[in-house]
Amino acid sequence: MGLSFVSRRALAVGAVVVAGTLGLSACGGGGDTGASTNDSSSSSAPAAGAPKVVHPGKLTTCTNLPYEPFQFKQGNKVVGFDVDIVDLAAKKLGLTQDIVDIDFAVIKSGAAMAAGKCDVAAAGMTITPERRANIDFSVPYFDATQALLGRKGLGIKTLDEVKAKNLRFGAQASTTGLEHAKKNGLNPKEFADSPKELLGLQSNQVDVIIQDLPVVLTWLKKPEIADKFELLASLNTGEQYGVGLKKGADPVLLKAINDAITTAKADGTYEQIYVKWFGKKPGELG
Repeated sequence: MGLSFVSRRALAVGAVVVAGTLGLSACGGGGDTGASTNDSSSSSAPAAGAPKVVHPGKLTTCTNLPYEPFQFKQGNKVVGFDVDIVDLAAKKLGLTQDIVDIDFAVIKSGAAMAAGKCDVAAAGMTITPERRANIDFSVPYFDATQALLGRKGLGIKTLDEVKAKNLRFGAQASTTGLEHAKKNGLNPKEFADSPKELLGLQSNQVDVIIQDLPVVLTWLKKPEIADKFELLASLNTGEQYGVGLKKGADPVLLKAINDAITTAKADGTYEQIYVKWFGKKPGELG
């Protein structure tokens, strides 16, 4: 996941290897949110010109909850920036989006889609060469940046200062934030998901964490967090999010997603969705 934001990620494990484990564990982030997890073999054959989907009439999306404001539960419904973006493509195809909550490592490795768990993945997922080896990506739909969050008064603004002060450092597992920290000589304590990473900071397991900027800014809207912690720095890592698809993606589905993103950026719909979830226009976030 890398808002800068998304997130997110360590080198992908082999899709075939991980796919073999899916039958043992359907998800790792909070359970199925309503989508069926039947094997893709149960799908009926698509009509000519229609996309190939794992469940007829639905565009099944894998994500990892919660990752506010990209995807999170609001009551019994999953909402967020990523949800609205994928909905554009779903409506274009005459499908209803159905969301499956599953471990992020299984998403970014391509195993979830290879095993027929979902048609697409939208999980604040940064496009990287390593991930491209196992999954296909749409055109970019979000420019992401990493951020450092820590206790007030630390007075640091760079990863070098984290090292120099020998501060305890944390990151979310399988994310580009973790990779970025390691490339800069740090050995972070790894947390399974973003809520556990934040809890690690709050419970004094670590002094500083790295996470996508939009996620950090969303956390800081909560008084119990803003009272004790602050945004220490925004790290421009040049990341972009993409919607993931099975390797060798169905061209009809890929085109629909790309067209939906491109059209939304041209007609103002994208800006409306962006402002809705981030409170600022594209380019103004951080």
